Amino acid sequence: MSISFGMRHRDSRIYASLFPRSLRTAAAFRAFGSALIILISSADMEGEMERLYMGLDIGGSKSAVVFGRERGAEIELLKREAIETEAGRRTAGECIEALIGLSEEMLSSFGGQRPCAVGISCGGPLDSGAGIILSPPNLPGWDQIAICEIMTKHFRLPAFLQNDANACALAEWRFGAGRGADNMIFLTFGTGMGAGFILNGRLYEGSSGMAGEIGHIRMSEYGPVGYGKEGSFEGFCSGGGISEMARTLLLERRQRGEKLLWEGRELRAEELSAKLLAKAARRGDPFARSVFRRSALMLGRGLSILIDLLNPDIIVIGSIYERCEDLFSEEMRRVISEEALSGPAGICGIRAAELGDRIGDYAALSVAVDGMMREMR
Repeated sequence: MSISFGMRHRDSRIYASLFPRSLRTAAAFRAFGSALIILISSADMEGEMERLYMGLDIGGSKSAVVFGRERGAEIELLKREAIETEAGRRTAGECIEALIGLSEEMLSSFGGQRPCAVGISCGGPLDSGAGIILSPPNLPGWDQIAICEIMTKHFRLPAFLQNDANACALAEWRFGAGRGADNMIFLTFGTGMGAGFILNGRLYEGSSGMAGEIGHIRMSEYGPVGYGKEGSFEGFCSGGGISEMARTLLLERRQRGEKLLWEGRELRAEELSAKLLAKAARRGDPFARSVFRRSALMLGRGLSILIDLLNPDIIVIGSIYERCEDLFSEEMRRVISEEALSGPAGICGIRAAELGDRIGDYAALSVAVDGMMREMR
């Protein structure tokens, strides 16, 4: 192996020791800003077939530490432990300290093997380039948290940060339903509606890292509120939006003197969750089916816009769509056939996400894998 250093610091040799041998297998690796450039012969790249990665999946209620081993085009989930984030009750510093302690405890089981990198998935807004968590609404008090710097200083490893939609896009692209695609769109379709774009084989983040906020697009002048906007894509295609549509329809029925019965009793508006509505729709309930039909119509319109605009190979949709594809697919595809250009629509596959409940684990690890791949280019 031949190693040369871009000598921009008199102690650059110290920084070289921060990286395990598994890192020193790329054509180029830039670490700690401009402090150091390690240039390595590509002849050694074939010698390293397995790499250990560490991931942090940070959420408002729970956060997890996960370790995985990359083997070629696969990644094996090895260990996972979670803590209560308790955002708003414990400080960001306290939570990060707990995550670091948990990570150290888990690392001890790997017999001295060190990860290549740390990947962090977190709800936005973020400055992913600088590795800073700005002020996510689900993490009160997490303001201007330089999470990558904290992790790098403690573990002496490169750390990378992405919002959860981008992280999930990377996961489904590398290890799930979007594998092999050059151009893929991932839609979250959960508590909110966001997107991650893989364009020409790379994650596209936009000029300020805000690409993919499609939940903010207005689909109708009137409609359920999502992302602070009435009639938005998120308003029609999210868990909260589906519930709001159902509540609005229920109030209209009550004004006509009608009742909505479920299992022999009258339903209250606050009980109308997407989960309950899906159960009712599968039993053939016309009210529940009308709610899902309306959401599917707007999903089809939104996908038609994305198909015409970006001409993707595949669109992967997670969470609620993944669990309720049977309730969306027919109406969604009907709308796409009417509204999208036939050429782009004909080559675009639409699939449910494949990684299931473990997508958060794969997402955090995928941020680490993608971060390393970017640095190697």
